[in-house]
Amino acid sequence: MPTKRKYVSPLREQAAARTRELILQSATRLFAERGYGRVTVAEIAAEAGVSSKAVFASAGSKKDILNEIVDTAVRASGSEQTIRGLLAERDLDAVLKALAHGTRAGNEGMFTVHEAIHKAVPSHEDGEAFWQRATADYRSALRTAAHHLHTLSPTTRPEEETADLLWFWFGPTTWRTLVIENGWSWDRAEAFLLHTALATLRSE
Repeated sequence: MPTKRKYVSPLREQAAARTRELILQSATRLFAERGYGRVTVAEIAAEAGVSSKAVFASAGSKKDILNEIVDTAVRASGSEQTIRGLLAERDLDAVLKALAHGTRAGNEGMFTVHEAIHKAVPSHEDGEAFWQRATADYRSALRTAAHHLHTLSPTTRPEEETADLLWFWFGPTTWRTLVIENGWSWDRAEAFLLHTALATLRSE
C-alpha cells in the first residue's frame, strides 16, 4: 500500500517564516537595547506578539536565536562586494577609499545586529570564541585587502601587520567607538579613518 504523503500548505509555510522572522527581529532589537543577558524568552515573545512556546518552536532557545543573528550578520555584511570592488582598484588611495566606504556601509546598515552581538559577548558562556566566530569573515576580508595592498605597493612592513592595522582602522570596534560612544557622524568617521590610513601607509 503506497505511503500517504504529508500535505504541506504553502500559506502555512509562509506564515511560519514570517513568525520566525518577526521573532528574530524582535530579539535583535531587545539584545541591542538591553544586552543578551538581560533579555528573556518571554520578553522576546511579548515583543513579537507570540507565545514563549511559539518562540521555542519557531526559532529555538535564546542561544539558538543569537547564533542565527550572527549568521544573519555574516550573510548581510556586504564584505564580498566590498572586496570585489577594492580588488579591481590599482592604487593605494582607491583601495583604501573603497575599504573605508564598504566597511562603513556594512557597520551602518547592520547597526542593530552588530549592537546585539557586541552586547552579547560579556554574558555569553564562551564570549571570546563567540566574538571570533562573529568577526571571522570580517577579519578574513581585511587580510585579503592587506594582501592586495602589498601586491600593489611592496613594503618592508609584514603583510600580517598591515592586516592588523586595517582591523584597527576599519574593524567594528573602531566604528562603534567613534559613532556610538563618541557621537561622531558616519560621514565624519569615514573621512577620518580614511585620512588616517592613507597618511600612515603613504609615509612608508
